[in-house]
Amino acid sequence: MNRLYSLIVLIISISFTSCQFSENIYINDDGSGRMEFSFDGTQLMQMTGDKMGETQEEAIDSTFSFKELFDAKRDSISKLSEEEQTKLKNLEPFSMHMIMNPKTSEMKFDMFTDFKEVSELQDMFKAMNSFSDLEKGKKGGQSNSPANPFSSPGLDKSTTLEYDFNGKTFKRVAKIVDKEAYKRVTDSLGEMAVMFGSSMYKLNYHFPKPIKSVSNEKALFSADRKSFTVEFGFMEYLSNPEALNVDVVLED
Repeated sequence: MNRLYSLIVLIISISFTSCQFSENIYINDDGSGRMEFSFDGTQLMQMTGDKMGETQEEAIDSTFSFKELFDAKRDSISKLSEEEQTKLKNLEPFSMHMIMNPKTSEMKFDMFTDFKEVSELQDMFKAMNSFSDLEKGKKGGQSNSPANPFSSPGLDKSTTLEYDFNGKTFKRVAKIVDKEAYKRVTDSLGEMAVMFGSSMYKLNYHFPKPIKSVSNEKALFSADRKSFTVEFGFMEYLSNPEALNVDVVLED
């Protein structure tokens, strides 16, 4: 388990150059559902295969829970501040499916959780940043590196991300709550602009009824209109997290 934990930290800490990020939500009739956050880092694997191979030579196809990982790290976690422990606790409901094959240069992983209602959803970026901080703090490292997408704009106290669904209307609302702090972070995006120039961030949302309307003009609907996708450049999303706000109205 410790070896797997170290491998995950390595993946999170490495620059996700040319990765594809997907935020997937599936909502049932009763308002419950599943949220998945997916990475396709195959291109990164092709670029950094030697470094990855030093950590993991054999192929991995594994599913595990973060609670299992944290149970093996309780001593380290107990030394963190109460605030940091709370952040990590928010990750416990999540599980991860990881596929990594050094021979084929394939690297994909999905982080997912089931929910009883949409309002339970956590901002997974912030939770993953806390996970990365746990290991970096032990090593005296710098958690807010521009090479780490989980410590960048939209992922700190200067912004919030909330979800709401009342059976008829769904909302994804990102807000910049501290404009000065947010500007300081976005002013340092030069290095990341190169790293993530070709990366994309995609919303994939699925509903129990056909969709009447979506506020985002970039939305593409499925044939049955029960789902839609919206795709943005990853740098565009980091520069303006409110660009992916959506109001979805379902048919009666």
